Amino acid sequence: MARPRVRLVVTADDFGYCPRRDEGIVEAFLAGAVTSVSLLVNGAAAESAAELARRHRIPTGLHANLSEGLPVGPARHGVSSLLSPEGFFLGKMGFRKAVAAGDVVLTQVREELEAQLSRFRELLGRDPTHVDGHQHVHVLPGAWVGASRPDAGMQQVPLPDSAPPAGVCQVFAEALQTCGVSFTRLPLERGVGSCAWLEAPARSFASAVERDARAAMGPFAHHGLRSTWPPA
Repeated sequence: MARPRVRLVVTADDFGYCPRRDEGIVEAFLAGAVTSVSLLVNGAAAESAAELARRHRIPTGLHANLSEGLPVGPARHGVSSLLSPEGFFLGKMGFRKAVAAGDVVLTQVREELEAQLSRFRELLGRDPTHVDGHQHVHVLPGAWVGASRPDAGMQQVPLPDSAPPAGVCQVFAEALQTCGVSFTRLPLERGVGSCAWLEAPARSFASAVERDARAAMGPFAHHGLRSTWPPA
């Protein structure tokens, strides 16, 4: 019996963060070590990174960012639950704390995500191949906690006939379905909580991300999102 073919997808995120990082990512792509990139459209080097992606025909997705730097949407022009008093995103842990406290207005999440999708199209002239989240914000928080066994794929998750909004991950799922994006990333890394070589704070964060990712499986599958994508 022939063995099934396996396609390895290696995506470099934070593309557009700074020129030095982008140079390294392009070098890795040209060497065959990286197969795609995820672009930070609010990154300091977003425009030059987009040019590199076009020049080298790099499959490019959106690295949606709600935690670091400045917004590109309506939040730029006024007070927003996504921002600090200084006008910056709240940070990796600050955003999570705000979500947990119920302080994040989900319509503002949707507006910023749509603005970043629009900016991506301006920079690349096309839709993203995939969308994932900077610092895994796209899986916050989950709705159907414990929806399936640990080794289940997203299409195996049993879904209720009707379900309440699931927070940030639900907003992502709906927005991606609306714009026709079918692929995202589920940061599921089994056993990360028992990795003794990770310092306790990093281990705790990684375990929390995995729990959120498992809970996001339901909303993502419900809106037709898959956790892998075929490179162009």
